[in-house]
Amino acid sequence: MRGAAIREPRTMKLQISLGQIDLDLGAVEKNFQRVSEYTELAASHGSQLVVFPELWSTAYDLENWRSHACELGKEMFGRLSSLAREHQIAIAGSILESHDGQAFNTMTVYGADGSLVGSYRKVHLVPMLDEPRWLAPGNELALVNADWGWTGLGICYDLRFPEMWRRYAIDGARLLIIPAEWPNRRVEHWRTLLRARAIENQVFIAACNRVGESKGELFAGRSSVIDPWGDTLIEGECGDERLLTVQIDLGRVDEIRSSIPVFKSRRTDLY
Repeated sequence: MRGAAIREPRTMKLQISLGQIDLDLGAVEKNFQRVSEYTELAASHGSQLVVFPELWSTAYDLENWRSHACELGKEMFGRLSSLAREHQIAIAGSILESHDGQAFNTMTVYGADGSLVGSYRKVHLVPMLDEPRWLAPGNELALVNADWGWTGLGICYDLRFPEMWRRYAIDGARLLIIPAEWPNRRVEHWRTLLRARAIENQVFIAACNRVGESKGELFAGRSSVIDPWGDTLIEGECGDERLLTVQIDLGRVDEIRSSIPVFKSRRTDLY
């Protein structure tokens, strides 16, 4: 997964904001305005990274993907790049991408200079939300080399597949970013799986979930930043639309891995 030469992160301290927002189905401009406002607010708080929910520009208006999806680097992707550059803050989240006549649920990370740090097409599509009917699955993971270090990308349902997160950790990830639209009726799965992925891989997790209701589904919120020990550093409420901000020290990863050397104890001859 590592395509670029390894470089040392510029800083071990990283201030992260999570834009836990409600989404209006198919209302691209209204949703973008909300993201713009929260990006400006995150930057004013001194954050270096702001994360938004899964499919934040449209929510699950998948049947109308041809009206919403755009090519990587164009239209909404281009506007995200400009937004990051304007406020000098990295932005992560997912929207609909059009590629070769198909739609993908694609997460991007744009750096504070507006450059594309990395992109990830959702690998595991959600049968409960009819994603396989409308979307094509991605075929590769994305470990990106951001200013703050190696970061693994995944989206919502991916959280249920521990193998991909372990792959990221083995390859050097210190931070995992997960945008989501996770329903409230499975909120304890969300909270438990986030902590489990952080504990077993000894990494930080920044997970941003939407709030509100759409198509009869209430969404959980509970956006969180979890540390490598499994402690929740910050967490949003269920129905609370707000910006959550916390600073992390990525050096904590090395401390935890030294105290409980899970990776050195792995039996790669058996599994």
